[in-house]
Order: sequence, then C-alpha cells, then structure tokens
Amino acid sequence: MATKKVKTIVKLNLPAGTATPAPPVGPALGQHGIAIMEFIKAYNDRTQKLKGQIIPAVITIFEDRTFSFVTKLPPVAAMIKKILGIDKASGKAKRESAGTLTQAQVAQIAKDKLPDLNTEDLEAAKKVVAGTARSMGIEVET
Repeated sequence: MATKKVKTIVKLNLPAGTATPAPPVGPALGQHGIAIMEFIKAYNDRTQKLKGQIIPAVITIFEDRTFSFVTKLPPVAAMIKKILGIDKASGKAKRESAGTLTQAQVAQIAKDKLPDLNTEDLEAAKKVVAGTARSMGIEVET
C-alpha cells in the first residue's frame, strides 16, 4: 500500500472531551477541507476520561482530505496549575507569587511530561518545568 501524501500538520490545544466546531477548530481544519465534526467526535471520544484538562492534538492532514491525529499530554503550565490547585498564574511573574512548587512536584511533572519534551534527560526536563513555573510567577523550592 502506498503511503498517503501529507498536505499539512495542524497543532491545536483543545478542552478534553468537550471540543466544539467553534474557533479554533473550525477555521483551522475547514481551510484544509476535512470533515470538522468527524475530527471533533474522534477527539472527544479519545479524551473523554480527561475532561477538564487542555489536551493538545497534532493533526496530520493528507492530500486526499483524510486525517489522523495524536493527542499529547497537557501543557506544562496546565500541569503546574493542576498540581497546585490554582485557576491562573500570576500576572506579574517577578513581583507576585502565585504559589510554590516543591522539588518533588517538579520531578513528578517532568517525569509525566518527558515523552512530549525534546529531551530524554530528567534533569533537563526538570529545568523546563522550573522555567515554566518561574515565568508563571510560581516559586520553585531549591
């Protein structure tokens, strides 16, 4: 069987189990001529158990207007907010603290997110998590 020719790859961060054809999904996929509701149904079915989280989807669109997609883990920022139990980060990162992450929490997030990061090294992954936390106004214990 010949492989299909890839037309484009679209990356979207969508709410798990509750995605709708409203923007950003409709415009992003509609311009490539694929069945939007078909994607929405498949995405919602696949992410049903993760409701309440934002789950990135990487959609590969082929020239024959078919598609396939993979779901990733939630963004590091979303994982940090969930572990700390906060709704939003600090708007003034260096001046106001939105919470404190322990080294154990940093390590846990880094381990969970490792498959999606561009590193295989846990220490480098911890630095990515700590950097994201600092940019959100969250202190990291040393």
